[in-house]
Amino acid sequence: MTPRELIGEAEVPGGPPLRLFRRGSDFMIVLERNELMSTRMHGSEVALGTMACDRLAGHKAPHLLIGGYGMGYTLRAVLGQLGPGAHVTVVELVPGIIDWARGPMAAVTAGCLDDPRVTLTMGDVGASMAHSNAQYDAILLDVDNGPDGLTRAANDGLYSPRGLAEARNALRPGGVLAVWSAAPDTAFGRLLERSGFSVETVKVRARESGKGATHIIWFATKR
Repeated sequence: MTPRELIGEAEVPGGPPLRLFRRGSDFMIVLERNELMSTRMHGSEVALGTMACDRLAGHKAPHLLIGGYGMGYTLRAVLGQLGPGAHVTVVELVPGIIDWARGPMAAVTAGCLDDPRVTLTMGDVGASMAHSNAQYDAILLDVDNGPDGLTRAANDGLYSPRGLAEARNALRPGGVLAVWSAAPDTAFGRLLERSGFSVETVKVRARESGKGATHIIWFATKR
């Protein structure tokens, strides 16, 4: 087996560092002993983008907020679905993630961060939502491991009643909050309902081939 090669380490505000590994042509972002994401298994990240866009049919110039760049699969999926009038704001907390995207992972990134429809903001997506009022047609959150996070305790606030209220306030009428999770969470689905959303829970596979672990995406439409 080809050994993993450590490419770099990125500091996470309020949490342990992330490490980027490469094995052959594959990349993996790892937190301690947990593989958070990889180029081998990105089907659910793609689904987050494409399925959210499917729910925006009829919007000629939608404005989307993506919380967490990751490896960019969700962003690239969104850009592939949307027309030239769309606007996508990407908020990424960890500068090292963007350094990797523009450096060793540039071939994977495929120039998506330089698309004229994209605005990149460094910071906390929770703060971005808190300072927005009816600004977005869709908010896509792929932060940490979902509601049951691993990376930093502060991320849990995104999935709290207050965080969901701020997300709802940041959406336009009928807007969609899409939340990715590594695992099911019935209590979180009920919390979305209580927070003023109509909720659809979708199971997706980790690999685009339809294989691999099952992940969850909640599509919550603002009532």
